[in-house]
Amino acid sequence: MSFPSNSFDAVYAIEATVHAPSLEGVYSQIFRVLKPGGVFGVYEWLMTDAYDNDNPHHREIRLGIEQGDGISNMCKISEGLQAIKDAGFTLELHEDLADRSDCKPWYYPLAGDFSMIGSVWDLPTIARMHRYGRGAVHRLVGGLEMLGVVSKGTQKTADSLARAADSLVAGGREKLFTPMYLMIGRKPYEN
Repeated sequence: MSFPSNSFDAVYAIEATVHAPSLEGVYSQIFRVLKPGGVFGVYEWLMTDAYDNDNPHHREIRLGIEQGDGISNMCKISEGLQAIKDAGFTLELHEDLADRSDCKPWYYPLAGDFSMIGSVWDLPTIARMHRYGRGAVHRLVGGLEMLGVVSKGTQKTADSLARAADSLVAGGREKLFTPMYLMIGRKPYEN
C-alpha cells in the first residue's frame, strides 16, 4: 500500500483480503498504515476447521470456490486467526457470523432451491439459480456470444461462476466454508 505508516484510525475490509496471496502479508500492510490504537475489522472468506485437505471431496469444494472467485489459496479459520495475530494485532473479537441462527442459510440465493422462497421477491433469484434457470442462461449467453453481442469467453466465465456457486453452496451446507468470518483487531499503543 502506498499510504504512509500510522495514517489511519481504522481500516475495514469486506470479502476483499481473501484475494491477496497471503493473509498475513495484507494484514501486515494494514497494521503498518494504522495509527497506534487503531482498529481493523475484516469480514473474511475462510474454510472452517472442519475442512480436511486430505479429503478429495473437501479439496474439490475449495478448488471450485477458489477458481470461480479468483482466490489464490483460501485458508482455514485457525490460519486466519494466526495471520491477524502474526501481523501484530491484538485480537479483540472473532466470530463466524454464518453460525448464527437464521431462518434461511446464507447461501440460499445461490442454491436454486424453491423450498427456500420467503416471498414473491425471492422467485427471480431462486429461479435463475435453479438448474433450468442456469441452463437457460447458459444457452442465452452462448447465443449472444455466437452473435457477437457479448465477448468470446463470456459463456465460459458464466459457467465458471456457476461452478463457484455450486461449490459455495456445498461448502455452506457441509459447514466447510464461511463467507462471514468476522475478526476485529487493534494495533497496540506504542510504549
